[in-house]
Order: sequence, then structure tokens, then C-alpha cells
Amino acid sequence: MKGLEFILLGVGSALGAFLRYKLTESPLLFNTLPVNVLMVNVAGAFILGVFVVLSQQWNLDSKYSLFAAVGFCGSLTTMSAFALDSSNLLENNQYVSLIVNILANVGLSIAALIGGKSLMSAIINN
Repeated sequence: MKGLEFILLGVGSALGAFLRYKLTESPLLFNTLPVNVLMVNVAGAFILGVFVVLSQQWNLDSKYSLFAAVGFCGSLTTMSAFALDSSNLLENNQYVSLIVNILANVGLSIAALIGGKSLMSAIINN
């Protein structure tokens, strides 16, 4: 990894981690469902979808993927917190919330990624 690539990765990671921290520092619950982690995962997937289209359209160098996809989106989204929230729901016998949490994080994240790609493709093609 070259110096500029390392810097882009570091800056993207720091920005994504900071935003995730700010969005998750005060727990939000919908009934027993932890919403903060869901929000960052869906937002990160949407941003990644937008970036994928822009990257292809503008033929961006892969070093920008280090900044946006790996650094920023990788630090913003959080599989480990999703796993911890799901484990806590399981341990507390909150099975319905567990299923909703899993389906919401996975399903909405995939939908957000597709939505981000679709939106950016529509904007570019107009």
C-alpha cells in the first residue's frame, strides 16, 4: 500500500468511525429493537451503492475505493454491533425482536444498496 492510499484509507476510516460513534452514542430503541445500528448499516449500504455507480461512471482509480468503500463505509457500518445486538436479544428471549433485527439489518441494507445504485444511475442517466 502506497502512502497516499494509506492516508485515504485512514481518513475515510476516521470519518466513518466518527459518524458511527455520533449516531450510536445515545441508544435508540423501538420497543426492544436497537435502531442505531440498523440506521448506520442502512445508511452505509446506501452510500456504498451511490459510490459504486459513481466509481463506475467516472472510472475512478481504486484508491478512492479505499477512502469511500473500505474506509468510510467499512467504518460506518458495523457487523459486530449488529451481531452483539442480536445476541443480546437472543439471550433475553426476545425472539420476535431478534428475527426483526436480523431481517431489518440484512434486508434493509441490501435494499438501501440497491436503492443507492438505482438513484445514482437515474440521476446520471438523466
